[in-house]
Amino acid sequence: MTTVPEATFDIAVIGAGMAGASIASALASTHRVLLIEQEDQPGYHATGRSAAVFTAIYGGETVRALSRASRGFLTAPPDGFADEALSSPLGNMFVARADQLGRLQAFHERPDIGRLTTWLDAAATRSLCPLLAEPYVAASVYEPGALAIDVDALLQGYLRTFRRNGGVLATQSELMGLDHSGGGWTLRTATGVFASAFVVNAAGAWAGRVAAMAGSRAGYVQPFRRTAILVDPPADTTTKHWPIVMDIDDEFYFKPDAGALLLSPADETACEPCDAQPDEWDIAVAVDRVCAATTLEVRRVRHSWAGLRTFTRDRLPIAGPDRDLPGFYWLAGQGGYGIQTAPALAHLLAARIRDEDCPEALRAEGVCYADTGLERFDLQPAA
Repeated sequence: MTTVPEATFDIAVIGAGMAGASIASALASTHRVLLIEQEDQPGYHATGRSAAVFTAIYGGETVRALSRASRGFLTAPPDGFADEALSSPLGNMFVARADQLGRLQAFHERPDIGRLTTWLDAAATRSLCPLLAEPYVAASVYEPGALAIDVDALLQGYLRTFRRNGGVLATQSELMGLDHSGGGWTLRTATGVFASAFVVNAAGAWAGRVAAMAGSRAGYVQPFRRTAILVDPPADTTTKHWPIVMDIDDEFYFKPDAGALLLSPADETACEPCDAQPDEWDIAVAVDRVCAATTLEVRRVRHSWAGLRTFTRDRLPIAGPDRDLPGFYWLAGQGGYGIQTAPALAHLLAARIRDEDCPEALRAEGVCYADTGLERFDLQPAA
């Protein structure tokens, strides 16, 4: 448990996963920042259970733009940020059966996707991943610039920078109350009571509960469980240079993982915020779907786990002020893209909190504040 001698801060960030650590790091150079975390250590939930992949062709248009804007940081972070590389080459492949070719073609024809990818026929697809079954795969869209991300190195880099700039981390500090009065916020936690002028809600799957505690509308985000398992690859097979393989309809994905294969049924089961655990049915579905697309024979599951991905109804993140509460900011709803978009989203929200223009690096990719602000929901029909 962290002892925090100070009680008053400029900004309190709630949640020390990748979202909270990145925005706290970005703000600590100009503000006195408190970062609170309910668990014993940062990154226990979604951050620690990520697929650890960067792909600039995954997700909606705004997500893809945020990913492109984050790539430079992930491939060449600032001096002193990390002792090791944050990323390494991986490659990413969206595959299709014959009946899915129309959807694959439409996907490839999107301008920002087409310029980053190559269309491969069945033979070329299988040359990059021989595990794919010859009768199954008809074609693929291949992204050679996809990356594997060292999630822990990225998280620790943000936390190290945060502390270096005077930031204070309080773990085992479950939020018990959040009230606004007198121009600021009072946070009652398991480790003490703190005051701050601003609050950033970076609580991941718990973001809705934090918002409700503050008196805001809690219905913007919904957590969903996703399952992953590790299995043995075929004997005498080297998987090191295989890409991540994703079904164009998002029914499964698999990728090499330290000599094993990571499989997922790409499930999305709505649930309450929790320490997510895998369901036996989802494990079976992962095995069935991947085996149907490949020549893989799964004789045992080495390890299984689940994590929570939190989405808004338009599946785009929120990074901006609450419309009802002064000094309350959101950094939530990143879905399955939170690791790869963290550098850009932190840059964007820090600028917005400082009342600056949207950063040029983001505007160059087509991102503006309205793309991630809550104001966009005023223009959308209710679900």
